[in-house]
Amino acid sequence: MIQKLTSLLYTLWVILIFFLIMFLLLPFILIPFFLGIRFSFISYKFLWLWAWLFSKLTFIRYRIHGRENIPRDRALIFVSNHTSFLDVPGLRLLIPGEFRTIAKKELLKIPVFGLIVKAATVVVDRSDAKSRKKSVELARSVIEKGISMLIFAEGTQNRTAEILQPFKDGAFRLAIETQTAVVPVVVTGAARLMPPGTLHIRPGTISITAGKPIEVNGLQQNDLPDLKNRTFELMKSMLLNKNSTP
Repeated sequence: MIQKLTSLLYTLWVILIFFLIMFLLLPFILIPFFLGIRFSFISYKFLWLWAWLFSKLTFIRYRIHGRENIPRDRALIFVSNHTSFLDVPGLRLLIPGEFRTIAKKELLKIPVFGLIVKAATVVVDRSDAKSRKKSVELARSVIEKGISMLIFAEGTQNRTAEILQPFKDGAFRLAIETQTAVVPVVVTGAARLMPPGTLHIRPGTISITAGKPIEVNGLQQNDLPDLKNRTFELMKSMLLNKNSTP
């Protein structure tokens, strides 16, 4: 009984911290976006601060690996697995500078967080073909402006027993169309602390690792399956290595 009560109180604390910090930083996150792309980098500094404070105050630690693999002089497409809502703060702590990500429209309904989703992401309605097409066009324009993209290659949180779900084509089609390198990123430990589809949370450590960029120079759309499979196998290998580490 005491253990269940402690777990419930901790979960409520994490949710409170998540929204409280975001609410306090909201003006500093949103206003630069409204001022235009010249100032949007400021928003990401405060999003980094939100992620850092969230980690410190909830005792959910993020171990970041592979920053040295990330080039700082060009836009990139970060391709990550997705295991839990707890992935998001860690990915912000990993990726330098500003970036955009693809977000499902349902996230717009979350209080406070939905405002940031609207300003900082490319929102897509997955049930609408026109929305999906528009999201690809917007993502392409983001890359052309020199801003990186973060895309969850599986399309949603992995709720299966498999280490990875099959990848969608979108990230790899975008990489080839824009000739932008793909950076594989793997998250481990987040699903153990907050399983997908639940609000049960516990403290612990999450590992976020970036691999070396996969260059796509000269690739064409008929190379998409090979690029997707190469990235899948690399990320699978990275996850297996992480899972086998004591």
